[in-house]
Amino acid sequence: MKLFRAFAATVLFVLLLLSTYYLHIRFFTVNVVFYAAIADGVVAALVTSLVMYPSRTFNGFEKFQLLVIWVLAGYCFAISVPTVIDRSLSFYILEKLQQRGGGIQQSRFADVFTKEYLKEHRLVDVRLTEQMESGTIQIVDGCVKLTEKGQKFAAASRYFRQNFLPKKRLLMGQYSSDLTDPFRNSADISDYKCQ
Repeated sequence: MKLFRAFAATVLFVLLLLSTYYLHIRFFTVNVVFYAAIADGVVAALVTSLVMYPSRTFNGFEKFQLLVIWVLAGYCFAISVPTVIDRSLSFYILEKLQQRGGGIQQSRFADVFTKEYLKEHRLVDVRLTEQMESGTIQIVDGCVKLTEKGQKFAAASRYFRQNFLPKKRLLMGQYSSDLTDPFRNSADISDYKCQ
């Protein structure tokens, strides 16, 4: 009986999550897709908990466990569906290939990324907005600057990249460690630094 009720409550959570997400993106403003989707998951989990709260089938600890499971499921949804589709270069490639009739010359992909992807997806605007909303950057007099929080995240990311990403990663038929230190052969361009 408990298992069936937990399953039924979880189905209710999924329906509420999808409904909340749809209503949110359809009728309300969204600053960052990922954060909005997480908020939708939390709302759906809390509403499901309130609906389930009067039930005597579960004790307090079991209700708390279900709430945690639903919040985690909401997080998984947020990061695995809308955020991936919104941010994914891989999905962009598939969509672009479809738009261009199913094929693009491999030698022209650099042009696709620099001349189309950045513009079509307003990539710079999206990423700067996300970072400002996260509190990792600020824009002062046209200069994008790291905040103290941004410095910490950048240091942690760089440390993880150098120590915990694959050293032998397949890139176009060859194994490489290039992405563990992408700045290794970076050009020293200083004309866009802030004074």
